[in-house]
Amino acid sequence: MSDFPATIHHLLRAYRRGEVSPVEVVNDQLARIAHVEPQLNAFVVVDNEGAIHAAHQSAGHWQRGEGRELEGVPITIKDLVAVAGLPTGEGSLTASQLEATVDAPVVARLREAGAIILGKTTTPEFGWKGMTDSPSQGITRNPWNLDHSPGGSSGGAAASLMAGIGAAAHGTDGGGSIRIPASYCGLYGLKPTFGRVPQAPVTSPYATLAANGPLARTVEDAALLLNVMSKPDLRDWHAVAHDGRDWRIGVNDGLGGLRIGYTETLGGATVETEVSMICRSAIDQISAQGGTVVDVGEVFEPLRPQMENYWKAGFASRLRSIAPAQWDKLDPGFRTLAEEGLSVDPGAIDAGYSARARLVTTMRRFHLDYDVLLTPTMPTPAPLVDVTYHSADFDRWDDAVPFTVPFNLTGQPAASLPAGVTKAGLPVGLQVVGNHLREDLVLRASRAILDLLDWHWSLR
Repeated sequence: MSDFPATIHHLLRAYRRGEVSPVEVVNDQLARIAHVEPQLNAFVVVDNEGAIHAAHQSAGHWQRGEGRELEGVPITIKDLVAVAGLPTGEGSLTASQLEATVDAPVVARLREAGAIILGKTTTPEFGWKGMTDSPSQGITRNPWNLDHSPGGSSGGAAASLMAGIGAAAHGTDGGGSIRIPASYCGLYGLKPTFGRVPQAPVTSPYATLAANGPLARTVEDAALLLNVMSKPDLRDWHAVAHDGRDWRIGVNDGLGGLRIGYTETLGGATVETEVSMICRSAIDQISAQGGTVVDVGEVFEPLRPQMENYWKAGFASRLRSIAPAQWDKLDPGFRTLAEEGLSVDPGAIDAGYSARARLVTTMRRFHLDYDVLLTPTMPTPAPLVDVTYHSADFDRWDDAVPFTVPFNLTGQPAASLPAGVTKAGLPVGLQVVGNHLREDLVLRASRAILDLLDWHWSLR
């Protein structure tokens, strides 16, 4: 296998210099998928024919000097969004297998920029949990250690990217689903501000929680992808007004002048000792280089009592759209929570909205004093694939989302970057959170911290 693609910027530079062709890269990528997929199980479908056709088109663009922003860049799409010509399975045996006729907004923008779609990556059913296994696709595994989960729900995206497939990956994040697998797989994952990246159709009960965003090997690559993904689409009435900003500008400005908070106890969270040690080592390195980091404590009260019924009610909304005769085909964990949600009182849903509003206010006040908040991304390293999600062994609130879900509720931008590796050889992520619409500060702080940590991505 060749060294391509390592990063988007590396690949685009090689294309411009004529050192490699998109056709060579895509053929190499398809061969790599065939090589690693039996171990990872990260793909729902590989679009061999479509990718090769697009690669020949990209080669022609480069030969004519017409290379676009992502011309010839191979990328994967998570199987929760529509890709024209491919089915959207959502990890469920209950989903229609009809081919989509229109690209989702994020896919349309990527294609318009010249990206080549290799295929669609695995997700747990409807993206409901922070591990990636599903009734329709089985278990997706972590390339760092195949006995462990890559996380979820963008687990196939992260596993394949970490295994050297694609120059970047598309993910969605409704409770941590970009940042969780980024942490578990040693990648950079960015959840933009809600509405920054247009999405459609906006019909999910979690529509105001979810964001599309990139998983990448560098902050610069993520910034370039955000440039493309955030371009406007009339189908999303929630979308933030597009201002044409280049998110790469300012990425290299460093930590100077930034007011930084850090906590391991956000909302009453607790972390494993080794995760704490790795994250605190990162904080110590920031401080040693002149950065001022303040321990800010819990910041807000535990969210489970306020949000559990709100969350279950969302699951129930999806369950109501499925014929009861098909419920036996569902992931048992999803079905249990969804059926519990059927009896949630509307007043509890209203209380959840009110709790979200209070949380938004709390965080906006927080950012009057701090530009960014740092936390561990996850309380633990990646769990074993045979762990039952939301059980006594791996609780959904305590072990999966205490640091990630708050910022879906508030809609703030947040990213996970690799902070180190445990003695067992599993990555640990550090989360960087910015105020509403301040992806620039998230990207800037992320790049500076990664420089301090001297993290180098390597092909698994």
